[in-house]
Amino acid sequence: MHIPTDSKRLSAPCTWLPLLLLFLPLVLPVQAAADEDKAPLTTVSAVELNRYLGKWYEIASYPAWFQKGCTGSTAEYSLLPDGRIRVVNRCFKNSLDGPLKASRGKAEVVDTATHARLKVWFFWPFKGDYWIIDLDDDYQWAVVGVPSRKYLWILSRTPTLDRSVYDGILRRVIEKGYDPTRLNLTVQPE
Repeated sequence: MHIPTDSKRLSAPCTWLPLLLLFLPLVLPVQAAADEDKAPLTTVSAVELNRYLGKWYEIASYPAWFQKGCTGSTAEYSLLPDGRIRVVNRCFKNSLDGPLKASRGKAEVVDTATHARLKVWFFWPFKGDYWIIDLDDDYQWAVVGVPSRKYLWILSRTPTLDRSVYDGILRRVIEKGYDPTRLNLTVQPE
């Protein structure tokens, strides 16, 4: 890697920095106003954690930097002795024939009334929201999102999901302020 030693090249960003700082207050309210147009994200009314535990297959998701190159993605949840939840995410890198990658983390329920809002972390102290926003009555599929709507996952107990079920989920995520065109289908082994 070549690092430029020309002092003019190194200081160039400083010439546009004051302009950026000048216009930033004008841009931020526009973004905040756009976010205010969306109703607050709601979760399901109740989750029975013991029924939610186990293995889930990712059917589709918004692209996330931490899943780059992943396919055949799964998540497995199990109860720990302290009441928290063990999280093991697995995927194959770049193809179903690629190497298996596993990430281990923990989750804790932050909404004890519904059990639908959790915090998940893989690297302490960084925790992320994990909100169950749609859930099958028989716990055969689930939809997980975050309040910012930056992330979205559609999960199933099986590697495939019936098209009519998937279409129903898409209609409901639109109602919750998500853009279904951003979803990437996840390739799963047959």
